[in-house]
This record gives sequence, structure tokens and C-alpha cells, in this order.
Amino acid sequence: MKFLALCLVLLLVVPAVADEPNPKVVGKVDGQDVHEFTLSAGKITMKVLSYGGIVRELHVPDKAGKTADVVLGFDTVDEYVKSSPYFGCLTGRVANRIARGKFTLDGKTYTLATNNDPNHLHGGVKGFDKRVWACKQVKPNSLQLSYSSADGEEGYPGKLDVTVTYMLTPEGEWHINYEAKTDKATPVNLTQHAYFNLAGHAAGTILDHMLEIRADSYTECDATLIPTGELKSVSGTPFDFRAPTAIGKRIKETGLEPAGYDLNYALSRGPSLAPKCATVRDPKSGRAMEVYTTEPGVQLYTANHQTGQTIGKGKVAYPQYCGFCLECQHFPDAINQPKFASVVLKPGETYRQKTIYRFLAE
Repeated sequence: MKFLALCLVLLLVVPAVADEPNPKVVGKVDGQDVHEFTLSAGKITMKVLSYGGIVRELHVPDKAGKTADVVLGFDTVDEYVKSSPYFGCLTGRVANRIARGKFTLDGKTYTLATNNDPNHLHGGVKGFDKRVWACKQVKPNSLQLSYSSADGEEGYPGKLDVTVTYMLTPEGEWHINYEAKTDKATPVNLTQHAYFNLAGHAAGTILDHMLEIRADSYTECDATLIPTGELKSVSGTPFDFRAPTAIGKRIKETGLEPAGYDLNYALSRGPSLAPKCATVRDPKSGRAMEVYTTEPGVQLYTANHQTGQTIGKGKVAYPQYCGFCLECQHFPDAINQPKFASVVLKPGETYRQKTIYRFLAE
């Protein structure tokens, strides 16, 4: 009896061990709580912040079944707020660049921030990547993120209501569905800006990753990465990834300073989700990623500006070429380029696009 009484006392004074809450509050931005959600399906797990829709972790298995976190990022919300190079976030109202931060729509000229001197980049000083989104976990594998961008926010016309859904599947796929509606004509071009390293975020560079992009041409750009309006053939250039090629093989030949890839490919297909537009393989771990999208272009970026000064998750210093981005989107500066597919959304219309990242182990 004494033993039973002692056990009852211990149950009263020792709190039960509970599962980690989902979501959990991990910080504050602009006086709003930032939540972290955990999604899972099959062997894939993802952690998402309501701040910027940031995918902070993405764990996928290798050929031996060992999982690793394959996206770059930070341990705390404050680090993302302070100095993130768009790690894992949603970018908008217009992803990529707008020349000189100006465009004309319905006879009116709009002036935006030139936060990537001399151009406008990824929605401005406080784009969608720096906003706290309203989030609803629909299922253990699915998260709906919503944001209402006010008329005039960052200089853009119209109130824009955006909904993005992240969903994981048991087959190893990460689906991203985008929808948006506006009350005034406005440019819209959304994308996800994850930096991937299929060997693991702390594994060093992605120079030995084998990349294939199904694109015969790219948007020729000036020195500030604004398109000239012309499509150039990739044939005979360091931009040709029509056959699987190590990312590092010709990375010093791109003509950029610092050297690396930062260009938009015109995908060789119609406006449908299939077939796949890109494949990346890490020869060491056996992890591979296939990319499918409804968008006409994909921007390849190879973390050219990283120097080892950025300290990421687990106090890891991220070196140059520590990750790659494949940002599915419309072409850069399309609002000023009559030859490119339009990015103008009008009242009564619904902006829709879909991208899938499919993870394999070979």
C-alpha cells in the first residue's frame, strides 16, 4: 500500500511527457507570433514557418535509408529576419527582377524599391518572404498559407489575396499549389526559394551534383541580370544542361561576378505539369530530385554570393556554392518585356500555378 501511495504522489507532482506541440510558437515578428508547423508523409518530414512560408527543414532518405535535412536555413526566426538570403521562403508579389523598379500598367507608371541596385528584386524591401502568413494545417501532410497584400504595398497596385498550399505525399513528393485574386490589375509572379543540397545542408558544396534542365534556351541578360528580351540557345555555352552535367564543371565560365549560375531557363514544353523539367542527383548519397511545374521558366541559382560568413543551422558555415535553387516562375522583368508571357492578373481572374519537387534515392 505504501508503494502504491508513493506512485500516486509521483504521478501528481511529475508532469506527463507530452508530444511537441504542432504548431509551436518559435518567435515574434512585427508583434505577431511566428509558428512552426511539422508536416510528414511516408519517409519525408518538413518544418515550415508562418514567417515567409519558410521551409526551415526538409528531411529525405538516401539510398541506404538514412535521412538528412536537404535545405539550407537558420535555427531561429531572428536569424531569418536579420540576414537571410531568401532561404526557403515564398517570394512575391513579383519574384525575380523588375528593371529599375518601374513598370507601366493601364497607362499608369508605378515605382518600386530598388533593393537589388539598380533593380527591384523578389517583391521589394518587405516582400512576401518577410510577412507573417495565416496558416492552417489541413492534414498531417498538408499546410495552407494565406496572405492579403494591401493595395499599394511595396508600390504594387491592387489588394492581392494569396493562398499557397504545401503538401507532402507518401511517394516522396512536395507539392506547392498557388492561387491569387486581385481587385485591380497587378503583376503577380510567385515562387518558392528553397536552397537545396541533396547531400545534406551541412555537406559543403553542390559542385558534384549532376543537373539536367530540359531547356534549349535561356533569357539573355545584361550585366544587372535584366533580360534583353531575347532568348538565346544554350548550345555551346556553359548554360547547357540538356544532358546530365556536374554543376561545377563549367561554373567558372558563366561570366558572372562572383562566378556561378543565376539565370532563367525557357522550358522546352507547353503549359502543363508534365513532363519533368529538371533533375538533380547527388552521386554520393544517391538522393535525386525531379522538378515538375506549370510555369514557363525556372531560375537556376547556385549560392554564388555565399562566402562562409553565413552561419546556418547547427552553427554550420555555408561556403560558396553551398546550395542550388530551381525557382519555377514566369520570366524575369516580364512586366516590361512584351515578348514574354504576361504576368498581369486582372480582377475576376484567378492566378494558379503548381510545382512539384519529387525526391528519390537511387
